[in-house]
Amino acid sequence: MLEPIVHRGPDDSGRWIDADAGIALGHRRLSIIDLSPQGHQPMHSASGRYVVVFNGEIYNFEALRNELERSGASPRWRGHSDTEVLLAAVEAWGVEATLRRLVGMFAIALWDRQDRTLTLARDRLGEKPLYYARIGARLLFGSELKALRAAAGDDLRVDPESLSEFMRFGYVPGPRTIYSGVHKLPPGHWLRITAGGHESTQPLAYWSLDDANETVADTEVASADDRALVDLLEQRLAEAVRVQMVSDVPLGAFLSGGVDSSTVVALMQAQSTRRVRTYTIGFDDPAFDEAPYAQEVARHLGTEHTELYVTARDAETLIPRLPTIYDEPFADASQIPTTLVSHLTRRHVTVALSGDGGDELFAGYPRYGLTAALWSRISRLPMAVRHTAAALLEAPSARTWDRLLAPLPANRRQSVNGRRVHRLARLLRCRSLGETYVRLMSQWQPEDGLVRAADRGFRMEHWADDLPAEQAMRRWDLHQYLPDDLLVKVDRAAMSASLETRAPMLDHRVVEFAFALPPRALVRDGVRKWALRQVLYRHVPPALIERPKTGFSVPLGAWLSGPLRAWADELLRPSSPHADDLLDARKVGLLWDEHQSGRFDRSPYLWNVLMYRSWLRTATGH
Repeated sequence: MLEPIVHRGPDDSGRWIDADAGIALGHRRLSIIDLSPQGHQPMHSASGRYVVVFNGEIYNFEALRNELERSGASPRWRGHSDTEVLLAAVEAWGVEATLRRLVGMFAIALWDRQDRTLTLARDRLGEKPLYYARIGARLLFGSELKALRAAAGDDLRVDPESLSEFMRFGYVPGPRTIYSGVHKLPPGHWLRITAGGHESTQPLAYWSLDDANETVADTEVASADDRALVDLLEQRLAEAVRVQMVSDVPLGAFLSGGVDSSTVVALMQAQSTRRVRTYTIGFDDPAFDEAPYAQEVARHLGTEHTELYVTARDAETLIPRLPTIYDEPFADASQIPTTLVSHLTRRHVTVALSGDGGDELFAGYPRYGLTAALWSRISRLPMAVRHTAAALLEAPSARTWDRLLAPLPANRRQSVNGRRVHRLARLLRCRSLGETYVRLMSQWQPEDGLVRAADRGFRMEHWADDLPAEQAMRRWDLHQYLPDDLLVKVDRAAMSASLETRAPMLDHRVVEFAFALPPRALVRDGVRKWALRQVLYRHVPPALIERPKTGFSVPLGAWLSGPLRAWADELLRPSSPHADDLLDARKVGLLWDEHQSGRFDRSPYLWNVLMYRSWLRTATGH
């Protein structure tokens, strides 16, 4: 189980086994804090009662260490690692009380030798992965599915329901995984397992955003004027950046030139005595290239900047490795530049800070306003009228659409016909804002019937109907899109290069503060992330930042029609040996023909199928 995840910890390896108790712990170490042997894992507590394997970082470990020393509860320290502080805290305060005090990203497995119980715990936002499964008489856990697969082998089976969810979103939403009976531990939860491998409870939450919002200093936020709000936000962000810059190895940052990453880098440089190292990815296609903007920000802040330009050939070389890197089907195409920039960054540093979370926290996505406006208009129409309009949009033949759209330029015809008209027909039938938003965040819909054995019902976890529109969309993103798409993308990409990434905006204290902000601090006069921009503009001129939001994307449609066409054709044809019987091969083939015709851009749908079949070929060895 340790061998397949050597990339997550190339510096050291350890294992501890208690055969009588039926427990075995293994660990791969990427040395960041306390590079000495005193940081080796599995690590025992001072009393010998607890043994832990732990992935991630406890950013406030020095403050916890001081608190333990002041209370007289500290052991005789052997080193200065955060792992040792974690164990001392558990001995002093217990597991749940310790989890509530931690500031960091982590996946923890803690064995209590006295009570013979295993505790699994995951950080609040889900930055670090943790999988577990009951396979026969064994309970397995690990940081990646490939570790479980090494032990379970042929006992793992693809779950049709999970596959259907993957085809919807391009990732498998937790707590599901692609395999039946294998689970992701939800963010902000812990699970206790008794000797013999029996779960004593379902996963329990030790933190939730909803509970935190009730305890955050709302009075401080509610009574603050604009300047005070920006001051408070900068203080919290600067503190999060400060504690995440603690490292015993070289450290840098990703820089796209957008609001989020530029804010993190600006606050890093403001607190650093040396030039911060920054890294960005560029594209030859100017429609996707943000490298010049990042370069201007880096020049203004005075960072030591490095950039790498990505071509279709780079993507073609990387794509065969994606199933191994991502371990279960994953189809966010920005995985390609994220993996490439991670490997570029690792040439120089071992830790990189990022701006992940900024859009979810500070309402940065334009889709929030567009969805609310769209639902406001759609919901005014009687359902019968909407059904009729949807049927008319779906009815015309391809030839009819060609005539209707003939006046538009070719690229606009492809965009309108390929995505927006088809999607609008679906949206007209929506019965709530939540359904509208989740469908907009989806590609294949359950009723498409692509996955043969799956339920075609429309599920909508994590949605809160009692919240204002933008608050509800941000909350859904924070609970699903962020942990199961964005953070998976970054973790696997970075770990494939043995690079640790840290996201200061996902410090839970920043998250709680952001969700307590009044609407005027989020969107003002059509400008999104207003308060966050004010923090940034204290360090970087607005002229270097103000431009339309592009996102970290790739020219996927063009690549599939050009340099990646032969690879895609092999996997998408109904006669392909990689076309398993869970997918309707005819529907896949039709979409592939439509994409190649140039009349439709079907790349978002096709990429999901490609990533599944490519993964299946790797996972099964065929």
